[in-house]
Amino acid sequence: MRRTGPTNIVLRKTIDALKKAAHRNKAPIWRRIAEELERPRRQRRAVNVSRINRYTESGDIVVVPGKVLGAGTLDHPVTVAAIGFTRKAVEKIRAAGGKPIHILALIEENPRGSNVKIIG
Repeated sequence: MRRTGPTNIVLRKTIDALKKAAHRNKAPIWRRIAEELERPRRQRRAVNVSRINRYTESGDIVVVPGKVLGAGTLDHPVTVAAIGFTRKAVEKIRAAGGKPIHILALIEENPRGSNVKIIG
């Protein structure tokens, strides 16, 4: 049986953009995130806001190669990039002064991927 990869067109375009950014900017972090997103849906990461709070400090930039869930609290501002967010997660990130963005927006802001943490 041949592996087909994700069927979601937005996810496919995101993976392609990540691979191109990794090659163009010589930033292996984008290649790593693309590999994580190519996994089957049941193996992709789902991270609660409490885990982001535990492993980050104020002003950090975090990438979640999957979905951010709203369990827990966030007490400092962080920029969180992911494929998907629950409504509660977005509310909690914004209430703490942070910024929830899509991974493609992070590539535009930080093409080299410097000072970016992968959480999951």
